[in-house]
Amino acid sequence: MSVTFFPLCNAAVVFDRRLDDLVLDFGTTGRLRNSDLVMYDRQTESWWQQFLGEAIVGDLTGKVLKMVPSRLESFARFRDRAPNGKVLVPNDPGKRRYGANPYVKYDSSPQPFLYRGPGPQGIAPLARVVTVESVSGGQEAWSLDALRKKGRVETDAGLIITREPGQNSALDSGRISEGFDVGNIVVQRKTGSGIEDVIYGVDFAFAFHAFYPDTPIHIR
Repeated sequence: MSVTFFPLCNAAVVFDRRLDDLVLDFGTTGRLRNSDLVMYDRQTESWWQQFLGEAIVGDLTGKVLKMVPSRLESFARFRDRAPNGKVLVPNDPGKRRYGANPYVKYDSSPQPFLYRGPGPQGIAPLARVVTVESVSGGQEAWSLDALRKKGRVETDAGLIITREPGQNSALDSGRISEGFDVGNIVVQRKTGSGIEDVIYGVDFAFAFHAFYPDTPIHIR
């Protein structure tokens, strides 16, 4: 697996590194597209759009990595849900101050950093949206502010989106422990064999609109 996070879009995505007969590992190109991370694989040096998992330059152009369901939740919830779960930490703990935020007040910025494209309608560019792949294979998005008021959304297609308080923004206060409460989001779908986790993101609205400009965002 390859676990990725890019703060400018608030995009956290987990990919299966296996593609055809290759097992890829990734680095960062230092480039941005729509204010989102462009990765590269060390096997072919193709460039990949992190938000989509799609190769956009090189021998693998057009290939798409398989995304893997994962949860965005506080460490406390993870510990309670998986008491024997493993946590990845750097070999040198001094390499990263995980409780600190280098993007202070980015959440409340009027415009995203280095993004010059059109913004979404009816919602602030840096408002969060819950993005989910629909049963038809497209994408859907729900405003997190609307979900915060409702607490739970169920769709006719069997999708269940829930929010519970208890997870701070990593992009608000200089100390993450003092940031505002984004909440813990869980997205699942009812199936014939029960309820299963599905792939989702809690992304900034501008990023979703940049990559899916023809897809409306549910804001109520």
